[in-house]
Amino acid sequence: MVSLKPLLVALIFCIAFVLDVSSGKSYYDILQVPKSASEDQIKKAFRKLALKYHPDKNPGNEEATKRFAEINNAYEVLIDREKRNIYDQYGEEGLKQSSARGGGGGGNFAQDIFRQFFGGGMGGEEEEEDKTPKGDDVVVEIFASLEDIYSGSTMKIWREKNVLKPAPGKRDCNCKNEVFHKQIGPGMFQQFTQQVCDKCPNVKFEREGYDVTLDIEKGTPDGHEVVFYEDGEPIIDGDPGDLKFKILSRKHDRFRREGNNLHITITISLLDALVGFEKDIPHLDGHKVSIGTQGVTKPKSVKRFRGEGMPAFESIKKGDLIVTFEVAFPESLSDSQKSAITAVFKS
Repeated sequence: MVSLKPLLVALIFCIAFVLDVSSGKSYYDILQVPKSASEDQIKKAFRKLALKYHPDKNPGNEEATKRFAEINNAYEVLIDREKRNIYDQYGEEGLKQSSARGGGGGGNFAQDIFRQFFGGGMGGEEEEEDKTPKGDDVVVEIFASLEDIYSGSTMKIWREKNVLKPAPGKRDCNCKNEVFHKQIGPGMFQQFTQQVCDKCPNVKFEREGYDVTLDIEKGTPDGHEVVFYEDGEPIIDGDPGDLKFKILSRKHDRFRREGNNLHITITISLLDALVGFEKDIPHLDGHKVSIGTQGVTKPKSVKRFRGEGMPAFESIKKGDLIVTFEVAFPESLSDSQKSAITAVFKS
């Protein structure tokens, strides 16, 4: 079996190359946000575009890979206040000069992308080392209305979590030994390790709260998870876990969702069932759907309305609206009513 790791490594280095040479459109244009965009707006735009142009969703599409690299490069700058300030004043050239003077850079950004979307490192000795401990993931169930899922919406959610803060003193730590290689002859190397430190600065946990902006995309599938990487529970000498919001559909009083289709049951009178009727029902976004008919409607009959269901997730398509008709029969009939009905059906 051909290993995919070399291909993924090549992809990352291609991304890194694009990051260095990308120019032309402004970073704000790339993320499709105004220059006055808030941090939340930038994060929202980044998540949406990165998901759309992710290489896993566009295999073999060089244009999508290029866009993915541009999006990540723009986000790295605009989400960093210092870099954004330099970019706003002096443009990309100012960022290059700042990086040349030691003012930060994107050298590790490609590796971050690789770890986030593919897992692990870029090969070599890093794969052989022990994995860095990771804190617990936090999974939060969010019940969204069908109206929110149909039209898309944004929620502000208050989040409280433990945050690592400096504390007085030193502590025993789990710092890994660093691996070094020393040449001892032509083509011969010796590997040895050196302890990084004996003790680390002490830390403590403090509880902090903040707002998380959660985007409910149109047609979000039931059970879909929106992940905020490294926003879960922290761990000493390790990486934080992830914060995951599991989107669930709240039960609706009229509609029932099945995949991309919507179901609704409508009760009509016996008269309407026999002679036909006109009726409009309000949809989830308020627009009207005409479900009337000029013919006879039998009990339990079903009528399908194409394209009137839920939006398909990350698509322009829509499911169907499926209407099931129930017929309300009278509890009893008078003698005159029986005679009239009999006369109609005998004629």
